Parts: sequence; C-alpha cells; structure tokens
Amino acid sequence: MTIDIIKVLIPSAIAFFIGIGITPILTHYLYKHKTWKKKAGNMAGIGGGGTPIFNKLHEDKEVGTPRMGGVIIWMSALLTILVIWLISKIFPSDLTSKLDFLSRGQTWLPLFTLVVGSLIGLMDDFLEITGKGGYIAGGLSLKKRLFIVFLIGLVGAWWFFFKLGISTVMVPFAGELSLGLLFIPFFVLIMMALYSGGVIDGIDGLAGGVFVSIFTAYAGISFFQNQIDLAAFCLVIAGGLLAFLWFNIPPARFYMSETGSMGLTLTLAVVAFLTNTVLLLPIIAFPLFITSLSNIIQVTSKKFRHGKKVFLVAPIHHHFEAIGWPGYKVTMRFWVISAVCAIIGLVLALIS
Repeated sequence: MTIDIIKVLIPSAIAFFIGIGITPILTHYLYKHKTWKKKAGNMAGIGGGGTPIFNKLHEDKEVGTPRMGGVIIWMSALLTILVIWLISKIFPSDLTSKLDFLSRGQTWLPLFTLVVGSLIGLMDDFLEITGKGGYIAGGLSLKKRLFIVFLIGLVGAWWFFFKLGISTVMVPFAGELSLGLLFIPFFVLIMMALYSGGVIDGIDGLAGGVFVSIFTAYAGISFFQNQIDLAAFCLVIAGGLLAFLWFNIPPARFYMSETGSMGLTLTLAVVAFLTNTVLLLPIIAFPLFITSLSNIIQVTSKKFRHGKKVFLVAPIHHHFEAIGWPGYKVTMRFWVISAVCAIIGLVLALIS
C-alpha cells in the first residue's frame, strides 16, 4: 500500500515542478513569436453568426495573450512518464520498476490519446494564430475538428471493443449493461460530448481548476479499483495542470487553448471507460457538461424561438460575466462546484 501511494503521488509532484521549469522557455517562445490572435473577436461555432457580447467582454484579452499554454500540461506529463520510465531502465531495481507506471494495460491508451489530441490541438492553435485554416477566425473549422474527434473516437471504440473485449457499461447501483455493437457509437458520442465541453476554456484559470478536480477524482477512483498505474497517470496530468494554473490565474500569462482542451477532454473519455464510470461523468465532470449543454440550449432556442436567447451569451460562464460577475468570481465558483461534484462522483463510484 505504501509503495502504491508513493507511486501515485510522487510523479504528480515531479510533473508540477517540470511544468514550472519549462514554462519560462515556452513563455519566451510564445511572446517572441506573438502567438496570439491578430484580430480580436470570435464567431459562434455551432449556430454561426457573430458574438458581440463576448467580443465586448474580451476584446482587450483576445490580442496580446499567447495561446498554446496547454503545452505545459501535456509536455510536463509526458516528460514525467518518460523520466520515470528511463530511470527504471537505466537503474533497474525493485523500487524503480514499481515506480514505473507506463503499462500496456492501463496507461498506453490514455497516453496515446493525450499526445494525439494535444498535437492536433496544437496544429489548430498554429492555424489560429496565423489566420489560416478555413474560416474567418483562423484555425480548423468546427466541422473539421468534430470530424477528427469522431475518427479518434472510432479508433478508441474499436480498441475497447475488439482488443479489450469491452462492450458493457456500469449503471450505478444496477450493475453491468451490455451494449453489444452499440458500444462503439456510444463511445464516440461520449468522446464528442466531452470534447464539446472544452469551450469552458474561456476565462483566466477556469478550465485549469476544473480539470484538476476531475482528474484528481479519477485518480482516486482508479486507485480504489487497484488500477495504480492509471491513478498515477491521472495525478500526473493534475500535476501538469497545477503548473499551468500557476501561470494562468488572473491575469493569465497564456491561454490553454485547443492543444490543452482537446487532449484533456479526449483523454478523460478514455479514462472514464477504463474505470467503467462513464455514466458518472455528468456528475464528476459536471462543469464540462453544463457548459456544453448551455451552448446546445442557446442554439436550439435561437433556432426554434425566432432568434430568442436563453442566456445573454453562451457558454454559461460568459453569461455570468455578462450579468456583471467579475471573471475571477465566475472562475472560483466554478472551482467550488467542480470540487464538490468530483467528490460526489468519487463517492458514488466507490459505493455503486
């Protein structure tokens, strides 16, 4: 038990300090090359059209603050995993082999998803700052990003169904529900739903704090399921997130942007299926789901109610800004909600 606790906690601290250490290098690059939007403003992703309220709230922040800050998160996690793995190979012993948590059964798939999603997001960020990619704001269009997520989801679903032989989901307090081939579209749907929640990256410090609570909760779930390697992986991501958050609290030195949000949301989907707690996601990741749901409600309302809106601006965290809440108040209250929901979800996962 002691070695398992050390195996889970120490890599998280290492990831944090690696993240803190590489940030000055990344920051120098981002500011030197002016990796921010060249023109303030945004476009409504799903419904189309302009977003004048959002643009007014964030016109001073859109230009001058670099994107690509999410590199800190996945790079610190990746370096931590590689460092510990190399130590176990260069200095083989019972201790170093036990501390190594890079395993085929538990961490290969989420690590692969993290790296692939983050690199695709990095490409989108590059197109965004250079003003390329197919629509007015630059970057990959929403349709292209959703198609990419769809393809990644198909690969993940295929792996779970055909390689791991998983075709069921756990219904809390009811037992296993067999989906058969329906598991594949269900997996893809969950991954796309989580990805849509990535728009929570809209206020300084908001996304980082929310994701810390979510991945910490999944570290606890994995640990109590005796998936120790997966628990260590989740806390390594949390460590990288804390390093990012150190520099992202108001005023943000950089934004997480797509290279962070895409990698994290897609990885979260894989972790949820590996722990068989996917039906608890709406609780554990409640801020992501309510953020995505607010967008859907807004678009649906405008379409079927002749342009009438439910929120002043969507996603919902910008609605709170629009009614007068300071950004830091929105962020901190979302942090509180995220922590409480993560605790509730963790408890439900343990007792169901």
